[in-house]
Amino acid sequence: MSREEIYEKLNDVFRDVFDDDSITVNDATTSADIDGWDSLEHINLISAVEQEFGIHFGMGQIVSMKNVGEMVDIIASKVK
Repeated sequence: MSREEIYEKLNDVFRDVFDDDSITVNDATTSADIDGWDSLEHINLISAVEQEFGIHFGMGQIVSMKNVGEMVDIIASKVK
């Protein structure tokens, strides 16, 4: 799966989780860039991403992600 395909799916997940059709994420997007992205919504987001891509993030991966680009890197490494 290409990064572009991952971003297409991720944008849909972010829009659904945060109920905002205007969201478009990129490599540099962080929680500070999206209204409502707090610790509770982060859990919902991780769960939704795992479900969408059929993967599981390890706790170390979850806490080490600094931006959406790092999330995409992890997804790309798990999805072929």
